[in-house]
Amino acid sequence: IIRERTADVLDHLPVGEPFNWVEQVSIELTTRMLATLFNFPFEERAKLTYWSDVSTAIPGMGLIDSDEHRQQILLECLEYFTGLWNERVAAPPGNDLISMLAHGEATRNMSPMEYLGNLILLIVGGNDTTRNTMSASVFALDRNPDQFARLMAEPALIPSMVAETIRWQTPLAHMRRTAKVDTELGGQQIKAGDKVIMWYISGNRDERAFDRPDDYIIDRPDVRKHLAFGFGIHRCMGNRLAELQLRVLWEEILKRFSRIEVVGEPERTPSSFVHGYTGLPVIVHPL
Repeated sequence: IIRERTADVLDHLPVGEPFNWVEQVSIELTTRMLATLFNFPFEERAKLTYWSDVSTAIPGMGLIDSDEHRQQILLECLEYFTGLWNERVAAPPGNDLISMLAHGEATRNMSPMEYLGNLILLIVGGNDTTRNTMSASVFALDRNPDQFARLMAEPALIPSMVAETIRWQTPLAHMRRTAKVDTELGGQQIKAGDKVIMWYISGNRDERAFDRPDDYIIDRPDVRKHLAFGFGIHRCMGNRLAELQLRVLWEEILKRFSRIEVVGEPERTPSSFVHGYTGLPVIVHPL
């Protein structure tokens, strides 16, 4: 299904004409996948992108006016998904994420706010991260034509290129944790209950971990030790799906296009958390 949908999106692109890669490819592919995972009404899938954007938006930057405005919209999201929850409870267990939550022994008695929290985690995790890495791969390969030439000559490098793009972009820049015990890290005292910000994007550009960390190198030998998916028990549970979507996208791109040319400056997401793109003007050139 991933390959079929990817092929469909790519086959309907306006070859030789400028368009916004973010809207026509990255958002479209990730939203289709998210709708499938939730068994969400396909014709209303744009709501998923909207709720994802609202959950991480900065007030006053165009999407929401205030935190109260955000809360109002997310409560509408909760109301919509509560309807889906009730449908799943009344039906036999299915394979979609809502059904799994509704019938799961550990999740079926969640409070409404717990349910909303899990939904937002799944929506943002299944949408923002992959879509921004899809856009980043196009941008990075345009800015590094030698790496694109290598990829064209050696398609077997696609999995390594995907991992390098995830490291280079780091689509979620940081995450917060709460310390459970007193400890010391790097000479800094951390007390139980302290809130700690982990900057994944800094770790992924640490010269002690990666040689020439600011460079984009698609055959980087140690790239899979990047921290963009988190680490340990908090590691992103959707990491393999994200990598699969990106790998299939580039396998299908290389079958169709000789180049994806970036024809203007990218528009960036106004956020310190989501490291992404709202616009990337491109022209695709056929083989």
